[in-house]
Amino acid sequence: PFKLSDEEWKARLDPLAYDVLRREATERPFTSPLNDEHRAGKFHCAGCDQLLFSSEKKFDSGTGWPSFWDFVPGAIGSTEDTTLGMVRTEVHCSNCGGHQGHVFNDGPAPTGLRYCINGVSLRFAPDA
Repeated sequence: PFKLSDEEWKARLDPLAYDVLRREATERPFTSPLNDEHRAGKFHCAGCDQLLFSSEKKFDSGTGWPSFWDFVPGAIGSTEDTTLGMVRTEVHCSNCGGHQGHVFNDGPAPTGLRYCINGVSLRFAPDA
């Protein structure tokens, strides 16, 4: 796994990315340019650059965050999140533990899942 000290994370990431990836904050909806990214390409963790999602599995959920119906095998881990008085499934990068967002059971076929991801947690690399 990719590990850094808290000070190293602060030096590596801009303040909003640090708050989201390392402190499980959430960016405001409809603020990420990746929400409207429709080119073919790959979405990597903004913390460690691990490949997480492919554009073929991205869809417009209307929620204001980049959404995917599946992830690259082995790239995402999950934990139970009981903040905000509800039970949700938090998803994080399996390599560095960076908070990505949450997964919900209201996505499209074939999985029926919606990985609702903070754009600031991602780096997009268009296909050549």
